[in-house]
Amino acid sequence: MGIANEEAVKEFRSLMEEIDEPLKNSYKNMHQGYPTETLVRFLKAREWNVAKAHKMLVDCLQWRVQNGIDNILSKPIIPIDLYRAVRDSHLQGFSGYTKQGLPVIAIGLGLSTFDKASVNYYVQSHIQLNEYRDRVVLPSATKKHGRHIGTCLKILDMTGLKLSALNNIKLLTAISTIDDLNYPEKTDTYYIVNAPYIFSACWKVVKPLLQERTRRKIQVLQGCGRDELLKIMDYGSLPHFCRREGSGSSKHYRNEGTDNCFSLDHEFHQQLYDYINQQALSKESTSPIKQGSMHVDFPAPNPGDTEIMKTIQTEFHKLGNKNGLANSLKGVKVNGD
Repeated sequence: MGIANEEAVKEFRSLMEEIDEPLKNSYKNMHQGYPTETLVRFLKAREWNVAKAHKMLVDCLQWRVQNGIDNILSKPIIPIDLYRAVRDSHLQGFSGYTKQGLPVIAIGLGLSTFDKASVNYYVQSHIQLNEYRDRVVLPSATKKHGRHIGTCLKILDMTGLKLSALNNIKLLTAISTIDDLNYPEKTDTYYIVNAPYIFSACWKVVKPLLQERTRRKIQVLQGCGRDELLKIMDYGSLPHFCRREGSGSSKHYRNEGTDNCFSLDHEFHQQLYDYINQQALSKESTSPIKQGSMHVDFPAPNPGDTEIMKTIQTEFHKLGNKNGLANSLKGVKVNGD
């Protein structure tokens, strides 16, 4: 870290000493004993501008306090059939670690349908995964490797991506905005695999619109990306959709059983589910477990992100018309819930 950056951290740290007690408590929960690394993340996200990074972090802490984020890991999505439906339609999971000890998060963007529950359940589930990563997975990786591990790596599977994905843009924008504003600089690299033509064509247009900081983190790999990913992780940590060429079909997903890291039957999801239920039981004496989703405020999307989403929509429509797929656009509600 350069001298100027060290000065920025020092200034930021002294500003954080002046925040209210409820925000301080949430901050402690958030930094997990690594306050300096947390300040650096927010400074990076705001190009080392102390005033902007301070506003970003205070806004984040207020969001946490107002929405009860510090207690979200004691709020199970019940009954279990509803939670299974959420898992089956919002495909994300954990498949292992890189050789450097970074957790590998898998996301099935192409086949996620987001059609089995209300938006609030998907947002709640996503934030629970973020919080479990930050409060359980990363601290245990840090302990295991004897050095601070504060970031993960994400592999985005585009298998099955269709024009109808436009229906989910509103929800995906809400989730990515929550991540950008409240969990900045938590992902080292995004690897995109199993990208169909429709994604590749959009990517050419969208890539120049992204911030340089974001663009540097995204790598589009050939096919299922297996050979490239094996340079940084062992075979056992590869998500199921990266294990062999042509393995990315939805049929393959459904038959993977406990190897499918998206499935509720996978070891990671079982641990997460048990953890949330244990936390809920320990708090049940003070308040009974209630059914129903937590309502978390969605921050307004970044104007730049909104522009990118509009560009993606335009490109999807162009592709649809070019390939005679205009009919499959029927029923696609670009601004629908």
